Amino acid sequence: MAKLLAGLGTSHVPSIAAALDKGLRDSAEWKPFFDGYIPAQKWVADHKPDIAVVVYNDHGNSFFLDRVPTLALGVAENYRPADEGWGPRAVPDFQGADDFAWHLADRMVEGHFDPLICRELDVDHGLQVPMELVFGRPEAWPVKVVPILINTIQYPIPTPQRMWDLGRLLRRAIESYPTDEKVLVMGTGGLSHQLQGARAGFINPTADREWIARIGSDPERYRTMSREDYVEEFGSEGAELIMWLVMRGCMDETVNTLFDHYFAPASMTGAGMVLLENMR
Repeated sequence: MAKLLAGLGTSHVPSIAAALDKGLRDSAEWKPFFDGYIPAQKWVADHKPDIAVVVYNDHGNSFFLDRVPTLALGVAENYRPADEGWGPRAVPDFQGADDFAWHLADRMVEGHFDPLICRELDVDHGLQVPMELVFGRPEAWPVKVVPILINTIQYPIPTPQRMWDLGRLLRRAIESYPTDEKVLVMGTGGLSHQLQGARAGFINPTADREWIARIGSDPERYRTMSREDYVEEFGSEGAELIMWLVMRGCMDETVNTLFDHYFAPASMTGAGMVLLENMR
């Protein structure tokens, strides 16, 4: 069977991509952020995953407000970087783990999840930025990807418990897949931020740091919070953090927090990372 290698939660802020594209990685403003990812990058490189399942939300590029699936799954052989308004970024196309994706699609339907199946999909910064933060910018990505897209844009968004349950299903799908491939599950989004309304510019570093500290060791609070609680605590866009629960739900009850990192603000956002490994 395939093996769950680790779970990684990370922000996917678009300004991170802009900083990389403009050569600002080692600038005074950005170096502390990017340096915080180095230990996790090295760990992942040493352990060599074969497949990265990336849980993210599209930002109006492949889906718009006229048609917003609550849950979508990419089953393509190849994914191109999306044009988010200023041309596609100079990152390689992403090779799809299409065989595993179809296996996951079947397990989702069997488990009473009903994803929109995407045989063609351009992927935006929600997937691109996490991949660059973990794998750098290689000539070709060292892993195949499976995109899972969650609606965190148009209300009603899914409940935290539903995302946790999706993580449990994903774990079963990995362990029932008849290969020896190693799978890295990446939950993306957040941390706290709000881009509109009366609280535009809101971030909550205290809540962010607590999230980073507790998502591995004590996720129960976040699984049982309401969607309204997420908006209140993390901001309307900070509710993206429900996607980290897919990653955490995929893991064992008890995990090791290998590395964590927090930085604020990245643009108008609290940003950070946590890398988790099962105890056994």
